[in-house]
Amino acid sequence: MRFPADFPLRRILRRARAERFDGVFFVDLPGRDQKDAIWAIYTRHYGLDAKQARPDDTNWTGAEIKSCCRLASLLDVPLVQAAQNVVPVAVTAGDKIEGLRQWASGRCLSADRAGVYSRSEGTSGGRVRGGCASRVRLP
Repeated sequence: MRFPADFPLRRILRRARAERFDGVFFVDLPGRDQKDAIWAIYTRHYGLDAKQARPDDTNWTGAEIKSCCRLASLLDVPLVQAAQNVVPVAVTAGDKIEGLRQWASGRCLSADRAGVYSRSEGTSGGRVRGGCASRVRLP
């Protein structure tokens, strides 16, 4: 896969030398444990009931979890209802995320675990696909 000349990572890698960087890290979408921690932070921050049902957060970023909690607080609605107004970046740019994952596999260090990132061990699991934001996951 070839990236355009103005691709930021390409510019970084051109300048990367062992003495400047310890490595290039790939940060994938958060996994289940990470998302649970993010939900706990933002439900507490926005004064929401942490025990209420949560929307299906498959392929969500931390920013999207924050947005959902913020909307639920502002609109005084449950998280599941607020999630109907959140469109994950994995839906709008899923092909780009998948391309970055494939590119990083074997080339970058994993931000989640020791060693080199491998697409087969990706954090979020599976391919990025569009989905319905209204599905519910009970805590």
